Amino acid sequence: MSGPAPLVVVDGANVVGSVPDGWWKDRRGAAARLRDLLAPLAAAGLPPGCGAPPWAVGVPLDVVLVTEGAARGVPPVPGVRIEEAPGSGDDLIAELAAAAAGRHCLVVTADRGLRARAEAAGATCAGPRTVRPR
Repeated sequence: MSGPAPLVVVDGANVVGSVPDGWWKDRRGAAARLRDLLAPLAAAGLPPGCGAPPWAVGVPLDVVLVTEGAARGVPPVPGVRIEEAPGSGDDLIAELAAAAAGRHCLVVTADRGLRARAEAAGATCAGPRTVRPR
């Protein structure tokens, strides 16, 4: 593959909230667990059959986890960059998607409004199960 690795921007609040596992009791801890789940994907890429576009399957990825509110303060780990939204996480995700123009960009969220904004910026979108299978 030539050029930069595909960018995967994960809507932390939306993906964490997709599983009712008590995340609301410790939002920062839930974001840290998601970050740790994402770390192996940075090196290995997304697995076949997860709903990701072919260009994100089995290749190294540039993974960004966007946190907001009480989930802020999660440190990065190798392979996962953390972007803390000063306000709306959706606004920051839309900005990251727009800044990735000319590069493969996958935004992981189930938020329809955010998906429309990201797609308008040229990104591809997929749901939370892409990175967080059942």
